[in-house]
Amino acid sequence: MIERLAGEIRLPDDRTSIPSRPKLGISTCLLGENVRYDGGHKLDRFLRDTLGPFVQWVPVCPETECGLSVPREAMRLEGDVNAPHLVTVKSRVDITDRMLAWSRKRLDVLAGEDLSGYIFKTKSPSSGMRDIKVYNARNVAVKKGVGLFAREFMKRFPLMPVEDEGRLHDPGLRENFIERIFVYKRWQDLLKSGPTAKGLVDFHTEHKLLIMAHSPQHLRTLGSIVARANASDQTFLFREYVEILLPALKLPATVKKNVNVLHHIMGYFKKILDAGEKRELLEVFERYFKGYIPLIVPVTLLNHYVYKYNEPYLRRQMYLHPHPVELMLRNHV
Repeated sequence: MIERLAGEIRLPDDRTSIPSRPKLGISTCLLGENVRYDGGHKLDRFLRDTLGPFVQWVPVCPETECGLSVPREAMRLEGDVNAPHLVTVKSRVDITDRMLAWSRKRLDVLAGEDLSGYIFKTKSPSSGMRDIKVYNARNVAVKKGVGLFAREFMKRFPLMPVEDEGRLHDPGLRENFIERIFVYKRWQDLLKSGPTAKGLVDFHTEHKLLIMAHSPQHLRTLGSIVARANASDQTFLFREYVEILLPALKLPATVKKNVNVLHHIMGYFKKILDAGEKRELLEVFERYFKGYIPLIVPVTLLNHYVYKYNEPYLRRQMYLHPHPVELMLRNHV
């Protein structure tokens, strides 16, 4: 029965509304464009072919867009890890100022793009977001740097979900990042409709179980903010809420925390399900806890009961459908 449900359950059209496609900034080479220093690309087929139909890409190549040629001399970061210089390896040309001046202008343009996230190129001295080699005066490298453009981007947009494509090969990190971009997109859509107390209460209600899966402590804090929705300045309140929400969602939704949410959802059916159905659910939860089955199996079974018994609160919960099912992200976590 479980396998059949996992393969066949489809959510009805009247589920909680799915936002319009999020806009994501991305290193141009990851889409297969030949903009690398060696004239090649670093096509990531998952990003282009699987995630691509559900997002809008905004490609950015700092090196070509700041005027460098294809192909071009390789570059690296040198000097202070916290304020490195971008220098060509052989000719020793320092293009730091050129890159930073271009970055400031490009970030002004990106600020108007309404991005919901950004995917950087791992190991890039311009677009790498972590663990980039920085060479000291003795020509010894430490992997503690950040690419020049990536650093400026994250300073300009500190709350925006960002990742590099290398880390997205990890199923857990991939699911977490894509979940966050869709949450952030829903948040942006809420802001566009105008910050109101009702809007904040509805958003929080729909995301309660999703937040619980990441951090019950943050959920309590966010709940206390929402409780002041009618008595506080809306602009300040919304800012306070999102500044807690997005860091909370970066915390891993562990197996233990997911099981806690699954049991919480099951509690809504304690007077409806018979003994056999309850036993089946508990067995499925246990198999997930032990790593025998992925999260999609208990979630699919719970979705079956949500729609069978028309449970209105759970129908609104983004935890049960946080991102397009076609991406199959919970099939691997």
